[in-house]
Amino acid sequence: MTPRQPPSIDAWGGGGFRVSGVWRPGSLLVIDDQPQDWAVASVADLTPEAFAPVFAAGGAVEFVLLGMGLANALPPRPVRDALKAAGLGLEFMSTEAAARTYNVLASEGRRLAAALIAV
Repeated sequence: MTPRQPPSIDAWGGGGFRVSGVWRPGSLLVIDDQPQDWAVASVADLTPEAFAPVFAAGGAVEFVLLGMGLANALPPRPVRDALKAAGLGLEFMSTEAAARTYNVLASEGRRLAAALIAV
């Protein structure tokens, strides 16, 4: 069996992220070790529908690590309620802190989704 190799978030800022050495413009969603574009540009864009890929991942995700942009902010109540109803935990912080935290938690084998608003 091949050991799990989650992607690393090497850099952030300038409107995107460098993931495992590859620049990705815009916001980022990482689910089950698969980075993908995320159509959320600001806190105002956070809706339960924005998390549809997370809900679809089922048991591959235990909690969501949410990067809120330049500064930490409370996610909208409908988002918090939808994640809770799906049995998912939520940790939210600035995008910079979330990117650093993702690298640590992913290397520990945690089953998380990283939802990071680009800064």
